[in-house]
Amino acid sequence: MEKIEVKEAKGKLGILVVGIGGAVSSTFIAGTLAVRKGQGVPVGSLTQLATIRLGKRNENRFPKIKDVVPLADLNDLVFGGWDIFEENIYEATKHAEVLNDKDIEIVKDELEAIQPMKAAFDQNFVKRLHGTHVKEAANRWELTEQIREDIRNFKSENNCERIVVMWAASTEVYIPMSAEHESLAAFEKAMKENNTEVISPSMCYAYASLAEGCPYIMGAPNLCVDIPAMWELAAQKQVPICGKDYKTGQTMLKTVLAPMLKTRMLGLDGWFSTNILGNRDGEVLDDPGSFKTKEVSKLSVIDTILQTDVYPELYGNIYHKVRINYYPPRKDNKEGWDNIDIKGWLNYPMQLKVDFLCRDSILAAPLCLDLVLFADLALRCGFSGIQDWLSFYFKSPMHSPDRVPEHDLFIQHTILKNTLRKIIGEQTIDYLD
Repeated sequence: MEKIEVKEAKGKLGILVVGIGGAVSSTFIAGTLAVRKGQGVPVGSLTQLATIRLGKRNENRFPKIKDVVPLADLNDLVFGGWDIFEENIYEATKHAEVLNDKDIEIVKDELEAIQPMKAAFDQNFVKRLHGTHVKEAANRWELTEQIREDIRNFKSENNCERIVVMWAASTEVYIPMSAEHESLAAFEKAMKENNTEVISPSMCYAYASLAEGCPYIMGAPNLCVDIPAMWELAAQKQVPICGKDYKTGQTMLKTVLAPMLKTRMLGLDGWFSTNILGNRDGEVLDDPGSFKTKEVSKLSVIDTILQTDVYPELYGNIYHKVRINYYPPRKDNKEGWDNIDIKGWLNYPMQLKVDFLCRDSILAAPLCLDLVLFADLALRCGFSGIQDWLSFYFKSPMHSPDRVPEHDLFIQHTILKNTLRKIIGEQTIDYLD
C-alpha cells in the first residue's frame, strides 16, 4: 500500500486552548506536563498507551501507536490560550480542584508561566459566566482580527513551527443554522456588520484559526465549525477541522450499550439519563439556552446507532430524556445515572440501570492530548476539512451533509486505527483472518 507523504514533526507545536483556565484545560495541561517529566501515567490516551495491530494476526505485530505513527513529541508542546479570567494556569488548576496538590506542585513553575490572553466573550452566549479578562472590539470582524494577531504573536514569541487551536470553553447557547452560515462570503459580511445574533465567539476563534492555517478542534456542542462557511474556509486554507463535544462519561456509555442492544436485536422502549455536576460546565448548563445545545448533542446518539427507521418494530417509539443538574458540592465529580427500559423475546420487558460516578476532566484530558496530536498529524499529512476518522472522540461527530455520522464506539475505533495504518503505509484491517 502506498504510504502517505507526512511532513516531519519538527520544531515546537503550539497548543492554544480557548478556555485555558477551565477544569478540562488545566487538567489536560498539568497532566501532560507531569507525564513528560516522567511523573505521571497518561491513562486514557491512545496516542501514548495504545497499541496498533499491523499485518495479519499470526505476524504478532502490536507496536504502540506512538512508536510507529509520526506524532509530535510531548517535549515539543508549548501551551497557551485565552480565558475570561486572568489567573495563571497554576492558580486555575488549584481552583478547579480536580488534581491533588502533589500532582500540581510537580509542574508549578511551568503552570505559573502560562498566562491567559484576553478572551473573545459575549455574555449573551454564556449567560451564567461574568468575564473580567475580555477583549473589546467594534465588531466581530475586528474581534477575529485580534485573535489572529494573538495566534501570530504566540507562534513567533514561542518559536513554534505549527499551531493547533482547541475549544475547551463553556457551551454556548443554542442557535440554529442560518443564511449567514451558508457561505463564506455571507459569513464574513455578517462579521463585518457585527451581526452578533448569528456570529458567536466560538465562530470567531474558528475563523481566526483556519485563516491562520491552524487545525481547529471543537470540544463543545454549540454551532461553530459545523457550517458550510467554515467548510469552505477549511478547504480554501487546506486545514483540518474536527468536533464536536468531547465524548467522556454518559454518552461514551451510550455508544457502547446502544450497539449491544442493536447487535442482539433487543428492543428499546425508553432511555432516561440524568447528570449532576458542580463545576463551571454544570453552572453554565444550568441555563436553558446552553442546556438546549448540550441536549441536542446528547440526544442524537441513540437514534443514529439504532437506525430507528430501519428497525421500527424495535426502536420506532423510543422515549429518550436527558437531564443535567447543577449541584455545586460535587464540583468536577460528575454522576451520570441511566435507566434503560429494554424488551426481549415476545416483547417481555427488562431493565438496565447504570450509575457512572466519573471525573469529567479526568476523562476529557487524555482526549484533548490525543486530539491535538492527531490534528497536527492530519495537517502534516495534507488532510483538510472534516476529519471523520476522529469521530471516536466526539458526542456529535461532524460529518459532510451527504454522510450519516457514525456513533458506534467500536466502529469509530476501527476507522481511527485504519486511518493510522494508511498513514504509515500498512494494510487496513477490514477482513477476517
